[in-house]
Parts: sequence; structure tokens; C-alpha cells
Amino acid sequence: MHLRTSPTENDLDDAVSVFVELRPRLFGIAYRVLGSAAEAEDVVQEAWMRWQKTDRSVVISPAAFLSSTTTRLAINVAQSARVRRETYIGPWLPEPVDTSHDPQVGAERTEALEFALLLVLEKLNPTERAAYVLREAFDYAYSDIAEMLGLSIVNVRKIVSRARKHLETDQRETVDEVAHRQLLDAFVSAARNGDVASLEAVLTPDAVSLSDGNGIRGAARVPVLGRARVANLATATRRFWGGVEVRRVEANGRGGVLLYRDGRPSTFMTMAASREGIHQLMWVFNPSKIAAFIDSGFRNTRALAV
Repeated sequence: MHLRTSPTENDLDDAVSVFVELRPRLFGIAYRVLGSAAEAEDVVQEAWMRWQKTDRSVVISPAAFLSSTTTRLAINVAQSARVRRETYIGPWLPEPVDTSHDPQVGAERTEALEFALLLVLEKLNPTERAAYVLREAFDYAYSDIAEMLGLSIVNVRKIVSRARKHLETDQRETVDEVAHRQLLDAFVSAARNGDVASLEAVLTPDAVSLSDGNGIRGAARVPVLGRARVANLATATRRFWGGVEVRRVEANGRGGVLLYRDGRPSTFMTMAASREGIHQLMWVFNPSKIAAFIDSGFRNTRALAV
């Protein structure tokens, strides 16, 4: 495409208007592909820079152009991020995003935003993840996805089908939001009171606890498996809960808690549950991810760099 060297002021105003309208969707695509709010913001900003430089008079569909640009940028970042995460110390979890003001993060369907599913999506390669996200979260036609990814329609159908089957083996039927919040509150209350029996009552026998700290002191570096071990871990260090302020938050369309120590946010926690109880606890201790969560609440108010 040709590049404009001196866009008119009105033309640039139109470009800003179009981009601002589409920005939630672009962030939603990038975030689901990357599992990182900070990296998704970088991708969206790069998409904006390219949108500024593009000869927009020849762009038939700004939404298609920007979605395609964002998807390809996100795949490139995901490929390099995969290498970086090989040196991550302990379990890696996605960065949670505050969805209290933007529950869908630009998506047609919210299911592909849940924290536990984003973690499972990491098992797919970046192209598979992008195809699945575009189809399942944003309801793009297979032909549109094929054009974005530079693949045949038949190939895209196979990729999405394979991704669905792969994810189905790792996903359980989840409870609704009310039950999810009730189980989360029950877990936090029992953990703070050191009530192991009540903790075991809300956990499934195969419950697992994952702690993302990248080597930070106090974060388990391996998954903790089994109802008894998870319950004991949650109550083993009484100092962990002492003096902690627990605040309810909404992250990735589900309930979570943010723990404040000495007035500072220190730990994020959410969980996945089925009718049988809580089967997965996810703790984020990594300070950069906590900061990203706090920052994500202001995402839509951030100015564009023109």
C-alpha cells in the first residue's frame, strides 16, 4: 500500500475516530492471543502507528484492515514471547485484566476471555490460538480468518476444529458467575481463618494451585496438587493472611480478589470451578502483572500517540 507523508488534519481526525471505535476489539484480539495486557497494548499501539501511515483512501474496510494488522502483529509477538517464557521461573499465568467497566473486552462472545481458558490456550501455537480466538470470541467468518492469516479456508477450518478438540480435553463445565463468587468467597474466608476442613469441602479431590511469581519469594515454583495439599498450603503460612486487606475485583469476566499488604496491591487470585467444587486456584504474585492489572482499568482512557 502507498504511504501518505502529509495527511490533512481532517483526515487524521477521521483516522483517530475510526481507531478509537475499534480499539476495544483490537485489544481484545491481541490480549487473547498473547495472554498479556502489556504486550497487547504494545500491539495496539503499533497497529495505530501503521494505521496513521497507511493510505486509508484505498482501505475498503477499516475494521478488517485493523483486525488483520493486529492479529498478525500479535502472532509475531507471541512467537517471541514463547521463547522468553521458557526461562520463566515457576508456573506462568496470563496477566489478568480488569473487566468491571468493559466485561467483554470488545468480543462478541465472552467465553474465550476467562482466565483458566487463556491458560489452556497457551498450549496452542500462536497461529492456532489466533484462529480460535477470531472464530470463537469474535465470530469472524472462516473466509475472513483465512485472509487475515494467509491460509486456505479449509486449513483454517481444520485448525479451529483441532483447537476446539484440544481445549475440550482440558476444560470442564464451569459454574455461573454467582456460584463462582460464592465459592471464591468461601475459599478466602476459610483460608483466612485457617479452617482446613472448610477449605477441603469446597475443593475437588484433584484440585491444583498455580502460583505465578517468576522466582519471587513465597510463590510456589511447582504446581501444588491434591485437595489436602492445596488446603494446607492456603493455611500453612498464617503471616500470609495476617494484616492483609482483601478486595473483590472483576477480572476476565469473573470474580477475583486483590490482596493489599501495607496499602499496596501484592497478590491477585482467582479460580476455576465446576459443580463438584474448585478445581484450579491461580495466584499472581509477579509485581509487573499486578501493576498491569491495576493499569488495565484505565485502558480505554489512555491517549493515542499521534
